[in-house]
Parts: sequence; C-alpha cells; structure tokens
Amino acid sequence: MKRIALVIMSGLLSLTAFDGMSQNKNKVIAHRGAWKNTGATENSIGALEHAIKLGCYGSEFDVHMSADSVLYVLHDHSIKGTHIEKTNSQELSQIKLENGESLPTLEAYLKAGLKQKKTRLILEIKTSSMGKERSLALATKCVEMVKKLKAEKITDYIAFDFDVCLKVKQLAPKAHVEYLNGDKTPDEIAAAGLDGIDYHFNVFKKKEEYISEMRKKKLTTNVWTVNDEAMLKWFLEKDVDFITTNEPELLLSLSK
Repeated sequence: MKRIALVIMSGLLSLTAFDGMSQNKNKVIAHRGAWKNTGATENSIGALEHAIKLGCYGSEFDVHMSADSVLYVLHDHSIKGTHIEKTNSQELSQIKLENGESLPTLEAYLKAGLKQKKTRLILEIKTSSMGKERSLALATKCVEMVKKLKAEKITDYIAFDFDVCLKVKQLAPKAHVEYLNGDKTPDEIAAAGLDGIDYHFNVFKKKEEYISEMRKKKLTTNVWTVNDEAMLKWFLEKDVDFITTNEPELLLSLSK
C-alpha cells in the first residue's frame, strides 16, 4: 500500500510540475503572432489565435502604456499617427487595426490567450520613449494584469531594458524572464537571477558559445527574428531552446 501511495504521489507531483507549461514541444515562437501567412494583422488577437491553431510553443507580443495607464498591445510606439504613451484610452479605443479589430488591450489579449493552455504568451515589455521610470511602471502594470487574470502559468516576459527584467523578477519571482538586448554574458544573466536570453541571431552567430554556456547553467536560449530557411536549420542544429520567427509554418515543418 505504501508503494502504491508513493507511485500515486509521484504522478501527482509530475502533473503539478507540468500544469501550466506548454504542452507543445516544438521550439516555435510566432513573432507578433502568426500573421505573415494568415492575413491577420501583427500583434492582433487574430494573429494570436492563428499561432494557437498552428500549435506554436509560444506567441510573442508587445505592450505599451497609454497616457492614462491602460495597457495596449502594439509593436511601434505609434499607430496611424497616434502616439500610444501620449494618448488616453478613450481615443485609443477608437483605433482599428488593418484586419478590422480594435487596438487590443493587454486585458483582452490575455483573456483570448487564456482560452487555451498549450501556447505560451510571450509578453514583451516595450522600453518607454518617455524614460526609465515609465518603463518600470509599465513592467509593474503588466505583472499586475497577468496576476489579476491568473495568467501566470502561461505567460513569460521579455524586455530590452535589463532593469525592467529585474523588476519583473522582483514582482514575480517564479516568472520566466528573458533579456533581449544581447549585451549580457551568460554569467551576468545567471548572477541576476534571470531565466534566459532572447538575443538577435547575429549575437549568437558571433557568440555561439553562449548556447552551450546557457545550457550548462540550465538557462534558456531564444533567438530572434529568424525567417531564412538556412538559418532556421542552423539554429535547429545548434539546439537552441526557442526560435522566434515570422515564418512559424516553415519552422514547424522543418522541426518535425
């Protein structure tokens, strides 16, 4: 009976560890969602839904904060001549994307992502055009929103601002946080308590040893934004953990 109980307990622990992590074992992170080959607008909820339908490991998206502290999903600082950080949410809510969707709030985007458990939401906290303090405030707001919606189990964070990454780890110690800018060594990433690096492919080409060094430290490697087939194959051969791409369909076919 004791042995049976131990087996059951072991199984339950395994399920607990697995709960909330992506069930997709591929390396594919759709850059701004799956938009290029689907007709969706990048960073739209439609692009996220296409990434989920494809079965991508993750779908990356970018977040800014409006003048009245509402969080919006968009890559650039401006859309149709309107600067996100300098405009209030009442005006921003009237903006339509090319596919007819409203400019999505982070709340709406996370709620769409929470309808499933297989594709992770890779939340990029955009560096503010208005200074460090606002970048850190955005980081705080993002973590608060993720916690409010109970989306922690499927959300990872990335940022170009190292202080923003540290802020997220302070607010959410269990969150998976990767640094984007490419100027920190694996030793520096480990010393800071971050979980991985998400560097441009040129950084990894010059510093190929980072891949093995990160692996030895049991930290993750992600590379952006790789669209060329030959380069996708190169990073697959190097066995990086994740590849962020505008060509998720191609990468999925190559990684079968």
